[in-house]
Amino acid sequence: MRAQGTVTAQDVVAARQAIADVVRHTPVLPSPSLSERCGAPVVLKAETLQRTGAFKLRGALAKLHALGDACAAGVVCGSAGNHAQGVAAAARARGVRCEVHMPAEAPLAKVEATVALGAEVVVDGETVEECVARAQERAAATGMAFVHPFDDPEVVAGQGTLGLELLEDVPSLARVLVPVGGGGLASGVAIAVKSARPEVEVVGVQVDANAPFPASLRAGAPVEVAGGMTIADGIAVKRPGGLTLELVREWVDDVVVVGEEEVAEAMVHLLERDKLVVEGAGAVGVAALLAGRVQAADAGMTCVVLSGGNVDAGLLATVARRHETEAGRRLVVLVRVPDRPGGLVGLLDCVAQQGANLVDVQHLREGLDLHVRETAVQLVLETRGRDHAEAVLQAVAAAGWTPRLMA
Repeated sequence: MRAQGTVTAQDVVAARQAIADVVRHTPVLPSPSLSERCGAPVVLKAETLQRTGAFKLRGALAKLHALGDACAAGVVCGSAGNHAQGVAAAARARGVRCEVHMPAEAPLAKVEATVALGAEVVVDGETVEECVARAQERAAATGMAFVHPFDDPEVVAGQGTLGLELLEDVPSLARVLVPVGGGGLASGVAIAVKSARPEVEVVGVQVDANAPFPASLRAGAPVEVAGGMTIADGIAVKRPGGLTLELVREWVDDVVVVGEEEVAEAMVHLLERDKLVVEGAGAVGVAALLAGRVQAADAGMTCVVLSGGNVDAGLLATVARRHETEAGRRLVVLVRVPDRPGGLVGLLDCVAQQGANLVDVQHLREGLDLHVRETAVQLVLETRGRDHAEAVLQAVAAAGWTPRLMA
């Protein structure tokens, strides 16, 4: 095991050899929609198709290889999900015990997937940082080996193997966008890519609810941010590590920040236009392009790393519904109707004549200022877009009702 402090391109090459029997070489896919939107060629590194659904397996396997017999008593880690699955899968592949400490708010899909990989999951913290600290305590008390999610040279070298694949698969590579949580993936990819081709730009992307790198880079030392709830839970790190901060400072050209709404739109764009299921953390690079935080390269290929696809189906459905509403393809309308037999029939007939699809209808009789002979009806409608939605609302108003658009 090397001394803490640096990672080289040779370390990344060695890590690739150590993990090659388990890790998939994931594909690079063209994105016509993003290329058209950006006016320049854009491709997607679909690490969502990696075993365990995220890049974390690379670093975990590299770390276990470096530990050798030192992990005979098992391994332990703290994680909100993707690192947990990566370590659990690596431990199973190498035949060692795995214990994972996860926060109470960890996505259920990630918890269940970690258990399915044979790990013992302990839910005992409110944040990832608390879980990492608990895992370190367990390692000290039990003799198990601790596997840090990012601030470890072997882990960084393992994550950097993704960059070697980019060099092979994208000969005209000019710019790479990489999600940034703790900085292990971004720094590893940058070391691999820029050691071979220094002219390639590597840009890290954080989500504004948890974005400690800009301030930390300015301060020259790790700065902790308050943090907050985010759909990009896979990169919800409040404080960068000492190692990864220095590596990002040395190797990564820039770090930009995107917002929650921009991440949600990126997830939907990838789902609708590129037919890819990507979690919030994995979609931040696309969010940066769509929001104009980063431009596609003028010459050569821009590659966006989709770092993970482990998203709860419920969250994905919520994001999709929100997008449909904002795009005018889903209307939620409140209308007052006479509280008598047949009072609703005319309203529904009016909606049907306009070609809108009724998804749901609810009578609301409480919590509103209604006449004793009135009831309120909430309709959820599917339309063909903003113009059609406006036509539906105008038709309802022209027929004598007063529709109120709900958020």
